[in-house]
Amino acid sequence: MPLSLRTWEVRLGIILVASSAAIYAVKDLLLGDPANTYQYIFNALGFLPINVLLVTLILNQLLSVRAKRERLEKMNMVIGAFFSETGSGLLTFLSDRDPDLGKVRQELVVTEAWTPERFSRVRERLRHHRYAVAVDSADLQELCRYLTKRRGFLLRLLENPVLLEHESFTDLLRAVFHLTEELERRNDFPALPKTDIAHLTADVERVYGRLVGEWLGYMEYLQKNYPYLFSLAVRSNPFDETASPIVR
Repeated sequence: MPLSLRTWEVRLGIILVASSAAIYAVKDLLLGDPANTYQYIFNALGFLPINVLLVTLILNQLLSVRAKRERLEKMNMVIGAFFSETGSGLLTFLSDRDPDLGKVRQELVVTEAWTPERFSRVRERLRHHRYAVAVDSADLQELCRYLTKRRGFLLRLLENPVLLEHESFTDLLRAVFHLTEELERRNDFPALPKTDIAHLTADVERVYGRLVGEWLGYMEYLQKNYPYLFSLAVRSNPFDETASPIVR
């Protein structure tokens, strides 16, 4: 038997066609009037292209919307894992070393009262913010230890096909992974010249800018879909000096 005939689709097709033929044969034997049977068959065949069109346009569209929603859900689960494992701690570390944070700190104190319009306004406001980070050799060494411990986790995220559709988050992961590689290549941080510290600072600032944008988008997603996760994220906000995970 050819391999193609062993697939369940082909077997199902043969069974359905045979069943239809058997039903028409029984109808013809019991009720007679083969002309009526032939007429019904041709009527059904005439409507078949319209039926296929309706299924293709409507059902396929509904399935596409559902599949897109499922991909979005999986993608945000991966993003949530990133912030839980790496992103939140990294954001705290970098924001603490942002000399210009005071200019936008209040803009990033997200609350339950925020609306989609508020998120949009803040996102537009942050496009003009210069994400500066003041780090020295000791900070870079500490950052190296932090990221190196999470190198395997970051690599697995980069390999996740779910994230291929999220270009901005993929750019963030690439920037973080590049920074990790740069830091791992340095053996003696106290001996780094100012030129190299400036080079690494630029890599750090690239990560910082992308990280803030993705964090804000993730906060908006949590507020809309998972209020209980959003509550913890608000109480752990790295930009809120009064934030505390303890509910008071």
